[in-house]
Amino acid sequence: MMNASTGRSPGGSGRVRAASAALCLFAGALTATAAGASPAAALTPPVSITADDLTTWQTNGIVWSMAAADGVVYAGGTFSTVRPPDAPAGTSEEPAVNFAAFDAATGAPTGCDLSFTLSSGTATVRALALSPDGGTLYAGGQFGAVNGIGVSNIAAVDTATCTVRQSFKIAVSATVRALDVTADTVYLGGDFTSVGGQTRNHFAAVSTGAALLPWTADADEVARAVQVTPDGEHVALGGDFFTVNGTTSHALAVVDATTGALTKSYPGFIPNTSTVQDLTSDATGLYTANEGTGGGVFDGRIAIDLDDYQQRWRDTCLGATQAVLVHSGVLYSGSHAHDCASMGGFPDQPRRHLLAQSVDDPALLPWFPDTNDGIGEPVGPRVMAQTDKGGRHYLWVGGEFTTVNSAGQQGLTRFADGPDTGTPWVPNVSLTTLTPGQIDVNWQTSFDTDDGELTYRIYKDGASTPVHTTTGYSVFWDRPQLKWTDTDVAAGETHSYRITASDGTNTSAKSPAQSATVASSTQAYPARVLSDGASLYWRYDEGTSTFAADSTGGLNSGFLRNGPAYRQTPAAIAGASTAIGFDGSSEYAYSNKLHTQPTRFSVETWIRTTTTRGGKIIGFGNLTMQNSTKYDKQVYMANNGRLVFGVYSGGYRTVTTTGAYNDGEWHHVVATQGTGGMALYVDGQLRASNFLYTGNENYPGYWRVGGDNLSGWPNRPTSNFFGGQIDETAVYPTALSGSQVSAHYALRTSE
Repeated sequence: MMNASTGRSPGGSGRVRAASAALCLFAGALTATAAGASPAAALTPPVSITADDLTTWQTNGIVWSMAAADGVVYAGGTFSTVRPPDAPAGTSEEPAVNFAAFDAATGAPTGCDLSFTLSSGTATVRALALSPDGGTLYAGGQFGAVNGIGVSNIAAVDTATCTVRQSFKIAVSATVRALDVTADTVYLGGDFTSVGGQTRNHFAAVSTGAALLPWTADADEVARAVQVTPDGEHVALGGDFFTVNGTTSHALAVVDATTGALTKSYPGFIPNTSTVQDLTSDATGLYTANEGTGGGVFDGRIAIDLDDYQQRWRDTCLGATQAVLVHSGVLYSGSHAHDCASMGGFPDQPRRHLLAQSVDDPALLPWFPDTNDGIGEPVGPRVMAQTDKGGRHYLWVGGEFTTVNSAGQQGLTRFADGPDTGTPWVPNVSLTTLTPGQIDVNWQTSFDTDDGELTYRIYKDGASTPVHTTTGYSVFWDRPQLKWTDTDVAAGETHSYRITASDGTNTSAKSPAQSATVASSTQAYPARVLSDGASLYWRYDEGTSTFAADSTGGLNSGFLRNGPAYRQTPAAIAGASTAIGFDGSSEYAYSNKLHTQPTRFSVETWIRTTTTRGGKIIGFGNLTMQNSTKYDKQVYMANNGRLVFGVYSGGYRTVTTTGAYNDGEWHHVVATQGTGGMALYVDGQLRASNFLYTGNENYPGYWRVGGDNLSGWPNRPTSNFFGGQIDETAVYPTALSGSQVSAHYALRTSE
């Protein structure tokens, strides 16, 4: 959940250690760079687990814990019934009191029925772990009986008979939230301060015969995760604590597996506002799931090398990570991630609840099934587990969600390594004819939930055989523009094009046919824009596309948000062109690419409006899917129709026209900043300037057209969004001269 004042995630208060298991899977990578990361293009294996959820029985409450082996998945939590996959809540339910077991391959109950209860209060199963031989399932939580047999917050179950092992009984004074098991030892963590009548603060170890062991790793706050290292020599601890055995070590520590003596402490390693919710490991690494509350939190994941217990990498996504699972080089996680921009991922998109990363690099891999937040705190996914059956790998996810991939599904879901049934999105296509004797076919790359590299086939004039085939990489927040130039055309001819996207198994429908007529001469206005060095140039000649094609070589397309009006005429300049219309309340466009601070720049566009509510015409902001929290390098209209050009440089620095331009006519607007200061031109003439201000605010951002935040700026209009038509938007990495600006304006009628 985003905190509006801090831009940070407040996380959730009820944290839980999500039991983890291994998943045999390979994954591809994203063209992004994260903190301590290399470009993900170097990570090439394909995703083998699909993002297509399989039919799975559901619970009527939260699944907090899971364990899996030999084709069986055990789920514990706070629920009372299970029901078939498509059954609405409250229908076709069968009793399942805080526990159920499922066939990994079918998603149906196995018939292992155990009831975890408490004489007063709410019983819950917060941790499950299997013995190495799979013969015993250990359960922890808050409960006093299993199938009527008295226990005290921990129990052992014979998996062959699905019966409680009555020989395993030991009193634990409060909730058990974490378990891990070796051949002879059960390690537990939680809220308790005594085990077997002896003091044990939040962590303890008992033998598989239920005898309290001398192992001592006392913590001052709640424990949420325990993980035995692969060599069996150490135990990693996670939770809310600030000390272990009296030594400062916040949220994470490594201790000796025999004595509990501190091996590695982590003072200041994780912010005091954050905790460790889950731990898992592979042969070389330990991996953490972190959650924070308030400002300055750390909500992401950390990879730690086992040879020296030093950090390998950490990501900086916000969003309360609850569960991690690792195997074969891929780390899977459950969270409500909503901001991964600082590590090269999605900036401020809606929450994503399931993510995958390489254990060697935090760049997000192209695997994006999703849940909602669901009920309870809420977060969404809380736990992951994996097992194989019938030659297939199954990844199970539990939590408090009520939808999976936008369809109703509560508490549990599962995925497998095939079949892949998800089809990529249909490409968005735009044609341009700026150069005589050719047609440029531009398209916005598609999105597939479990494939980053897609194959595109272009079909010309209704033919069944493609005229061009190419590949491109994309993820949901980064769908770069691609272009192919058809030179097998002649002046005056009209041709149509359609494009498909394929993940190798599934192919999208063909895009709607787009037609263009081959130009016989150069169009003077766009030719001058390009020759003067535009680095972004949107002409808005698309039909029903959701992107504005960039006519420069930079392929920096614009995402069009909330359905602006296409093909508005007459356009700003002569020739075969159209404009785009924005409604003044929610519609805008933003650049696909994130830009570093432009120290010198020009922005150029045409506007036509009669608004009396003003609004931002073009600007530079740090966010894309919501109003920016940093914003300057902008041109906006005041309520009275005057134009304002502003940058932030130690304060709000603006220049304003004396005339109004909301008269319903097309006007050419250019704002520049360079060594000569700020200048604002309208209709080819300098209308306002200030030579003193040569700097602007330093932050990475996106060019936005049609609307963004204006809070705090002088002469702030009623609306952040511009109501009217916009055409021929260009951005330059230099400050255009007055003669260049006037030359552009003069070409408006020269086509």
